[in-house]
Amino acid sequence: MSETHEHLRETVSKAYATAVQSEGAACCCSPTQQKGVAAKLAKYTPDELASLPADAVANSFGCGNPLAHVELGEGEVVIDLGSGAGIDILLAAQRVGPGGRVIGIDMTDEMIERARANIADSGVTHVEVRKGIIEELPVDSSSADWVISNCVINLSPQKDRVFAEIARVLRPGGRMLVSDIVVESLPEAARTSQALYSSCVAGAISEEAYTAGLRKAGLVDVEVRERIVYDASQLNAFIESELPDQCCSVQQDLGGASVTDLVESMVGKVWSAKFFARKPACC
Repeated sequence: MSETHEHLRETVSKAYATAVQSEGAACCCSPTQQKGVAAKLAKYTPDELASLPADAVANSFGCGNPLAHVELGEGEVVIDLGSGAGIDILLAAQRVGPGGRVIGIDMTDEMIERARANIADSGVTHVEVRKGIIEELPVDSSSADWVISNCVINLSPQKDRVFAEIARVLRPGGRMLVSDIVVESLPEAARTSQALYSSCVAGAISEEAYTAGLRKAGLVDVEVRERIVYDASQLNAFIESELPDQCCSVQQDLGGASVTDLVESMVGKVWSAKFFARKPACC
């Protein structure tokens, strides 16, 4: 593992550790920064959100609902890459029932602690969270029926390794459904912003590169099932709610240039995409 990759992971982990402990505060970009906006943009239903601990919703930093329209069956095993405070592992647990199993993977201690508290609050016993990185999943090979993830793979500096790990842990015939940020192109100022990297924008790749990476890993039936293309207001809301307190850092990265102008230059070039793929049933 290179020092650059490890540095990026440490920076991202620290940013999310800070975010999960933050209550939201006024900043230079907007008068208030409220957590939980991401969950509303991600198209979770009111009933889904109402069924969860409020903390799991408030500390959701995703970009889509990876469980929307997914065909999870009772008794299945689900792996969530970057499970955060637990919104998706708890929803998956409802779908697979007590005979199933849901395993969340996260690298940030503060997120793991928060997720375990939310699991305990929910009273479910067939969910667990393991510490690890998504490039080296602490999961047995061919053990999962589904892999899900919500706005996390874009943060990896080694996306090909993540795609390979998804293929490894899926059972033959197993499926994945991942919501993630993709970009068509970004201004150089956005690409070089560490704050925008941690906010799930600067490290994102194109939709074409994403699907190509999944196919290279050996997955088949690769398709994009949904797109949410952000307008300026949504992009602003996503950046500000994804990591409260990061918006000020974005402005610092820009050397005082306008965040509003940067966002306007990215409209139509940044969107959330829902990727489906399947591991071949046999060789």
